[in-house]
Amino acid sequence: MPESPGFVAFAVDLLSPVGPVRARAMFGGHGIYCGDVMIGLVDDDEIFLKTDDATRDRFLAAGCRRWVYTGGGRTMETSYFRPPDEAHESPEEMRPWGELALGAARRAAAAKRARAGKGRGKAAGKGQPPPRRAAVRGGATSPPARSRPRRPSRTGRPAPRSRR
Repeated sequence: MPESPGFVAFAVDLLSPVGPVRARAMFGGHGIYCGDVMIGLVDDDEIFLKTDDATRDRFLAAGCRRWVYTGGGRTMETSYFRPPDEAHESPEEMRPWGELALGAARRAAAAKRARAGKGRGKAAGKGQPPPRRAAVRGGATSPPARSRPRRPSRTGRPAPRSRR
């Protein structure tokens, strides 16, 4: 059953003390974002917040339920947990749980950026592109050499050249 628009607005209001929170429809539910990270989701008129190894024990100790879904004939466990019932009473009660979720989401985003930066030719790990090739005649740099020839398009006509 899809969630009601009123409940999605309620979830955003509950989590508003954490920062600029917004909801975005996705996969039949709604993702809850604070800034550029997803801190939770709404499914079937229930709020679930992101956890990680640093925060999961707090949710488990409070008796929170994990969000699970069925996909491909399998039940999948996620890192999202429903906050305690008391947290649904007011934004002030939800704040500590939202802050735990925001911390988990930021750590996950930082780890993802670190993984993406490895092995991509970044200079000295600073996120800088590799240095340009040496200048040739007149100080202009030459474009990188193509590693393989252009393939013809499916229509048999030559593929259009990119403009540089």
